[in-house]
Amino acid sequence: MQCAPRALSEAVFDQALNSGATLLQARILAGRLSDHQADQVAGALNPSLKHLASPMRLRGMDIAIARLVRAIEQGESIGLITDYDVDGITSHWVLLHALRHHFGVPSERLSSWIGHRIHDGYGISQTLVDRLLSSPTRPSVVVTADCGTSDEARIAQLAAAGIDVIVGDHHAIPAEGVPASALAVINPTQPDCDYPDPSIAGVMVSWLIMSGLRQGLIEAGQLAADAPKLIDALDAVALGTVADCVDLGGSAINRAVVRAGLGQINRLQRPVWQAFAELMGADNLPISAETLAFQMGPRINARGRIDDPMQALYLMLSGAKDEAIRHLNQLSQDNESRKALERTMVDACMPKAVRQRETGRFCVVVSDEGGHPGVQGIVASRITERTGLPSVVLAPAQAPAYFVGSMRSVPGVNAKQALQACSQWLSRFGGHHGAAGLTLPKAHLTEFAMALDTAVRQQVSEQPQPMRWHDGDLDPADLSAPLIEQIDGLQPYGRGFEAPSFVGVFKIDALRAVGKDPVHLSLQVSCGGRQFRTVWFRALKRAGETAPVALGQSVRLVWRPVSETFRGETRLVPRIEGLA
Repeated sequence: MQCAPRALSEAVFDQALNSGATLLQARILAGRLSDHQADQVAGALNPSLKHLASPMRLRGMDIAIARLVRAIEQGESIGLITDYDVDGITSHWVLLHALRHHFGVPSERLSSWIGHRIHDGYGISQTLVDRLLSSPTRPSVVVTADCGTSDEARIAQLAAAGIDVIVGDHHAIPAEGVPASALAVINPTQPDCDYPDPSIAGVMVSWLIMSGLRQGLIEAGQLAADAPKLIDALDAVALGTVADCVDLGGSAINRAVVRAGLGQINRLQRPVWQAFAELMGADNLPISAETLAFQMGPRINARGRIDDPMQALYLMLSGAKDEAIRHLNQLSQDNESRKALERTMVDACMPKAVRQRETGRFCVVVSDEGGHPGVQGIVASRITERTGLPSVVLAPAQAPAYFVGSMRSVPGVNAKQALQACSQWLSRFGGHHGAAGLTLPKAHLTEFAMALDTAVRQQVSEQPQPMRWHDGDLDPADLSAPLIEQIDGLQPYGRGFEAPSFVGVFKIDALRAVGKDPVHLSLQVSCGGRQFRTVWFRALKRAGETAPVALGQSVRLVWRPVSETFRGETRLVPRIEGLA
């Protein structure tokens, strides 16, 4: 893996200093925002809800609000269809919470429809439509979240049955356009949409629809003018936004809702967060965006990957801490099962991917006839991380002649656009810039792989390389509380605004492999007369491999400053990320 310092934008650096940032903070910001994003410095430095734009700037919002106001006034049944991942589950919770608790819609007039990844597949699937149409509580209005943009055929079926469909989504618009049979499509990626930020997550779209509905109900006299705003739902918006890996760099809106949502989460007022805090332990509080991304997100996703996703929704809906603990424990067990499936599939797919890279491919496509379709997205992420290439991982679909697959991309390659160029070989696909899903007839595997490689070559001129970016040299001996405070002051970190890391020289005083596999290294290192105990996660590609550093060696390493609490004592640690 190559290692290089981030390029710095002078315009961003100067603007950051003028806005009150320290030299270190300006350096971090200048490595994450480009010259044309200099006007985003204020939103990156001080995330605030004042950066939110009006819901009414979303195309189709007026039609959606009018229909939902009428449904509530006339006591109609409303159905909610969402995806099974974290963005979908949190979207579902936001819709339910707003309709029930803010707008007083009785639970018996609301129905939840979340597809099963294995049995139904992604989005508004045919099996999901069949169940909805045969339900004795069939709704007259359906609101989708995090899905629907690529589901015209199924939406047309619902419309033909007299059901109005309001699509709430954030995925890229297919070449044929938005679903024509939908009553309204609320999607900021529409080319004629006036909303200023197309990078928001599906859960934020749901929150905006409900915020618009609040205003519509007030204007219709159905809600008091001083009715509470939906600020209390921003904890779910923060979780869905972080977990869906949308941009946290150039998006002032995403940064604002995540910052506000984390404030709510850490007040621990909702049972789900009380249970999560207890699981994490006092040493890991307060909960950060990275904790959501690497601890809570995988647990919710694990349920949707291997079993009925409703359990994850029940966790979010828990009315008492004990109930939330019970659901969270189940999701934690599911996550352990997911990890085992992932390890098996990585072992099967990684050698194939590495060989494809060695042949000069710009994109790898690997299939695993024994693979589990619930973990292929994670496996694709692992392959992309290792090879530096966009990757597609395929597993058998329920229909014997088909694969279902997940694609993960790299900077400079638009996954949805690449799949669009290969659509003649696909039965179905959807997604966005960084990730996508697809269904592929097995008979077309070779043609698809060749076409996708060609499509990626049209977007980049050279074979992408695995890269580890850092923020330049910083002596680990300078690690101090003020340095951590400056870095923490730029929270939240996530995709597009990664946590800072630096390069320094360390002497290896002790090392040993740890973990279940074990592929992590526990290290004792020294620098500038100071000694640290730390961990280098995933230092080894496989258990038993020779460590990349040796006892007594002085070596330049990429490190990340973190504060750890152990038995009530906080210590500052340089966490190792790789060779410089």
